[in-house]
Amino acid sequence: MAKIADSENRAYYDDFSGWYERERGRGYHAMLDDLEIDAVAEYAKHLRVLEVGCGTGLVLSRLKETARSARGLDVSPGMVRRARSRGLDVVLGSATALPFADESFDLTCSFKVLAHIPELGKAVAEMARVTRVGGHIAIELYNPWSLRYLAKRLAGPQRISDGRTEADVYTRWDPPTVVPKILPPGLRLVELRGIRVLTPAAFVHKVPGLGAGLAYAEKLASRSPLRWLGGFVVAIARKDA
Repeated sequence: MAKIADSENRAYYDDFSGWYERERGRGYHAMLDDLEIDAVAEYAKHLRVLEVGCGTGLVLSRLKETARSARGLDVSPGMVRRARSRGLDVVLGSATALPFADESFDLTCSFKVLAHIPELGKAVAEMARVTRVGGHIAIELYNPWSLRYLAKRLAGPQRISDGRTEADVYTRWDPPTVVPKILPPGLRLVELRGIRVLTPAAFVHKVPGLGAGLAYAEKLASRSPLRWLGGFVVAIARKDA
């Protein structure tokens, strides 16, 4: 099952690699990147970092600025090529069989990837395996308790290339309450962040004067009790044993 899922995801993201950065780096997508970086920055500074499912390396390149070392992994050759063109240390591989030794990293993180992996528990266990005792993992889930979930249901699958839509990839939606159930033994949840709590639709960040204010409000909401309603939920866990 894992090999079939990897093959399907590889084809999907190879197609996606050509369109991936059309909207990245500005507006709504820049806000998501900023909030993800903010969530893990203190756990990455001057340490060894691995990003699982790094895509074209937009987040990884920023983590590299403060980390002692930053490596990435992606299932898509197209994504890996683009990440390497940024000068990043990225390898081709599967999230459910990471090609790294035990306890190789201080922080292992994954954004917008685990929601597309059927064997979620196996992927999280692999992230824990390659993280040292005393280090952290950061996992991002798609949250059904959110405006984003409602917007996706209303708008339907969006195009990601000339021949594919979002419906062509496996997608799961897990509420924040699932996090303690999927953490392997020895991991302890230390922080939960909500990302895209208030944004009803991505296009509102293009409205002059509204985008900056909403991005600021989203930063405040990410740490507030409203974080449970984030379209994306970032759970950070410490490996105690």
